Amino acid sequence: MTKADIQLVRALADKRGRTEHGLFVAEGEKLIGELRASHLSVRRIFSLEGVFNGPEVETVAPRDMERLSLLKTPSNSLALVEIPRCDLKPERLRGRLTLALDDVQNPGNLGTIIRLADWFGIGDVVCSEATADCFNPKVVQATMGAILRVRVHYCDLEAYLAAERAAGTPIYGTFLEGDDIYRTQLSPTGIVLMGNEGRGVTPACAAQVTRKLFIPPSPAERHATESLNVAMATGIVCAEFRRQASAGR
Repeated sequence: MTKADIQLVRALADKRGRTEHGLFVAEGEKLIGELRASHLSVRRIFSLEGVFNGPEVETVAPRDMERLSLLKTPSNSLALVEIPRCDLKPERLRGRLTLALDDVQNPGNLGTIIRLADWFGIGDVVCSEATADCFNPKVVQATMGAILRVRVHYCDLEAYLAAERAAGTPIYGTFLEGDDIYRTQLSPTGIVLMGNEGRGVTPACAAQVTRKLFIPPSPAERHATESLNVAMATGIVCAEFRRQASAGR
C-alpha cells in the first residue's frame, strides 16, 4: 500500500473525487462479497490477511487498514468500485411504484430509504440534484447492499414530476394537510414523493402532487411529535402502498 492509495481513498470521500475517478468506496466483508458477485466492477480490494483472495486483492496490515478506512471503526476490508451508469428513462418506470426524493440531504436517511426501496421491491429512486450522493461512503454503508439492486437517478425533479403528471402518473406526497393514508385508496403504481428533513417538499415539487397524504398519530387526537423522520415516514408509506396492493389482488 502506498501514499497514493491512501490519497485516492481519501479523495473518494468527496463527491468531486468520486466524479473525477469514477469510483466509490465500500467497506466490510459481506458488502464486498456481494459486490464481487454483482454486475458492478470491483477495481481493487484492500483486506486483512485471509479475508479475500484474487488478483485485485492486496493484503494489508491492521494498522494500514485503520489508515485507509473511512469508518469510525475500521472493517477488515475496503474496495474501490466503479460507479455504474444509470440512465433515467421515465417511460420504463410507468406502471411501477417509484420513490422520488426532494433534497433529502442526510446520508444515513438516503441509505435507509434505498434499503427500504429494496425491501419493498421498488427498483428505482429518482432524486433532485441537491439530494445526497448515493455513492457517499456513509450512504453506501447504510444501504446494507441495497445499492446493488436499486437504481438511483438524479435529475431536475420538478421537470420530471411535471412530465409524469402530464402523462397521467399518480404523484403522492406526504403533507400535514393531507388525507389519512390509512383511509385513502392508493394505486399500486405511481410516484411517492418525500421531502427534505427540515423543509419538507419544496413548493415547486408540491405543485405537481396529485394526492396529498398524511400519516396520523395514534390515537388521532393525541398530541404527538411534530413530524416523523423522512426515512421512517418512507417506510410507513411504502408499507401501506404494498399492503393495499396485496389486499386488492
